[in-house]
Amino acid sequence: MSLKIDTDHGRFKSIVRGRIKQNLKKYIQKGEMIGKQGKDIVSIPVPSIELPRFRFGHRDTGGTGQGEGDVGDVLQPGQVEPGDGHQAGEQAGQHVLEVDVTMEELAEMLGEELKLPRIEPKGKEQIENVKYRYTGVNSAGPESLRHFKRTYKQALKRTIAAGMYDPHRPVVIPHRQDQRYRTWKEVVVPQANAVILYMMDVSGSMGDEQKEIVRIESFWIDTWLRSQYKGIEARYIIHDAMAKEVDRETFFHTRESGGTMISSAYKLCWKIIESDYPPSQWNIYPFHFSDGDNWSADDTGQCIAILRDKVLPASNMFCYGQVESPYGSGQFIKDLRESFPDRAHGQVVTSEIKDKEAIYASIRDFLGAGH
Repeated sequence: MSLKIDTDHGRFKSIVRGRIKQNLKKYIQKGEMIGKQGKDIVSIPVPSIELPRFRFGHRDTGGTGQGEGDVGDVLQPGQVEPGDGHQAGEQAGQHVLEVDVTMEELAEMLGEELKLPRIEPKGKEQIENVKYRYTGVNSAGPESLRHFKRTYKQALKRTIAAGMYDPHRPVVIPHRQDQRYRTWKEVVVPQANAVILYMMDVSGSMGDEQKEIVRIESFWIDTWLRSQYKGIEARYIIHDAMAKEVDRETFFHTRESGGTMISSAYKLCWKIIESDYPPSQWNIYPFHFSDGDNWSADDTGQCIAILRDKVLPASNMFCYGQVESPYGSGQFIKDLRESFPDRAHGQVVTSEIKDKEAIYASIRDFLGAGH
């Protein structure tokens, strides 16, 4: 039987979930919640929620429309009490409620709000993951798999059947024939794996604000893709005139300067794919973020060739996000769109990210294709 507290708790969770979904666009634009990320959960600040309830009292306790007066009388302002927000007081104000939300729930809300389609993994070949499942109980097996509860129950049955059980002195001693052990078997589970290859321009024209946009957007991309695949890996590449692979922390906090050669990042991206992620076994998602300022037209030509001949045939889709910068020319996204006018049948996705408010639409641009 369901307890009333369970019903109330479920109702409260539903209200909280609705409040989070209502403000999801605001949360997406801000990066504070990313810092509150745990292993499998995120703490999200929501306004204090008070469930509606009836309050009992006398009808003549005052209020608008009650008490002495005639029709047409002007209502006078009420007396202001300390703590009403009009002057300093010593009472505590409303507090923000920290709500723990699992990454799975967060991804589900993201998909619902942005109307994201489920991703269809590329290709038919999948990685096979071997798991061990306990399927029953046997009278023989290793001591490490001994089932204590089943063993005790078997010894108790034998003791009672032999007339040796004394309820006032309930001593049950298992014999060898009472021992019971868990049995198991190997189960081969097909597992669609994916890798995200993040590339970011860290040249002098990419400032802290641009990097913060990349950081926030990549968090939500991660959240969605991890909800679609059982196993996922992430690799990080930074580049100016040269590219190098780094860890996540370095990726989001590196300060560099100098020119930009985007082809260096694409060459390293292809090298990682070729050596570590066979396209027949992996779903591959390269994401590149830049302000669109490249060294030369010749280098842009190299980028187009690497994408067309190597990266695109191996990838589910290639995503390019151009972050607006006062120092960048913004030319590269135009070159991509000219080189792939039909966007390679939806495999090349581009998005212009002017500021944090544009992150919401950019995520939909990237993930709405469902590749």
